[in-house]
Amino acid sequence: MVMSERVDNVIKLAVIVGSTRKGRFAPVVANWFAEQAGQREDLAVDVLDLADVGLPDVLNGFGEEPADEVKVVSPRLAGADAFVVVTPEYNHSFPAPLKNAIDWHYTEWQAKPVGFVSYGGVGGGLRAVEQLRQVFAELHAVTVRDTVSFHGAWSRFDDDGEPLDPEGVNGAAKTMIDQLVWWGAALREARDKRPYGA
Repeated sequence: MVMSERVDNVIKLAVIVGSTRKGRFAPVVANWFAEQAGQREDLAVDVLDLADVGLPDVLNGFGEEPADEVKVVSPRLAGADAFVVVTPEYNHSFPAPLKNAIDWHYTEWQAKPVGFVSYGGVGGGLRAVEQLRQVFAELHAVTVRDTVSFHGAWSRFDDDGEPLDPEGVNGAAKTMIDQLVWWGAALREARDKRPYGA
């Protein structure tokens, strides 16, 4: 789903599914979050699943024409007012395809808010989130404080992909989305008044 043209009272939210591993759990978590965000009248949600995109894993040299796959993704990121990254934790960090997708872009991230939904074992993916905060700070993005994390994620959803503790996680999602909407609107207004220059 690609976002249409801008509506002033609606924030365009790109939900990036960061795992591409075979047998991944990411779609369960991402679908739940997209459903939560999709219920909001102040959001237009675009789910960007990196497993479907097939970005090249070798970056171009400076000034070289990007691959066609990159040209498809770039306008979707550029058109977003805010981002949510759905990520597992691999070896105390985040997946390589996610870093690859981040590194293919630069200005698309600037002066926009980023939220995180993480999942994993005991750590719930939080170490991946902490590293992603550093990466997005370098890209001049603003990460929101509150996150959603699933500790022992595989036992936190039923067979239909619904969380077993909906009240807790839905509440956490609302808190994060509220922050994203505030920052998304504030930063969009600021970019409209004065283009961001890094």
